[in-house]
Amino acid sequence: MTESYNPIFTKFAEDDLIEILDFYDDKNPSYIPKLVKKIEDRLEELSFFPMKGRVVPELEKKSITDYRELIEGYYRIIYHIRNKDVYVLSIIDGRRNIEELLITKLMRK
Repeated sequence: MTESYNPIFTKFAEDDLIEILDFYDDKNPSYIPKLVKKIEDRLEELSFFPMKGRVVPELEKKSITDYRELIEGYYRIIYHIRNKDVYVLSIIDGRRNIEELLITKLMRK
């Protein structure tokens, strides 16, 4: 039987998700349930396969390898594994230049 992990959605990730949903509420509200379902499905994957995501490349260049990410459409779901918990730290639009944004966000956790 596969061990399960506990995905924990941090306040920062919640804030990111609210910002994303607010954007779609203005542009394409019918897409919101689909996007939420996709993100929920990704979190479910993390429950059983937390190592599935890659190390965040922008952080890896700085020798920071404790953070991983899953890609969902335009979004990068950034997380950190600690014991049996998977902390979802941020959901970032991958079209942005995010190197400094990531470092700032992850240092505030």
